[in-house]
Amino acid sequence: MSSSYGGTSAFDRLRARLDGQSYACEECGFVDEGGTWEAVTTGATVEYRRECPSCGTERVRLYRL
Repeated sequence: MSSSYGGTSAFDRLRARLDGQSYACEECGFVDEGGTWEAVTTGATVEYRRECPSCGTERVRLYRL
């Protein structure tokens, strides 16, 4: 079953929710409205990463399962 955030898995829905938010870089202040988060999982954790297109600073959100 899919939700209004798209995708059928919880990982897809969380990524869609994160992608739907604008992102202001903490380092340079650049506001990226079109970027996406990349997900990597180890089975025990899910790590979402997003890189600032202006300065290259990486933002990480870590979720433990």
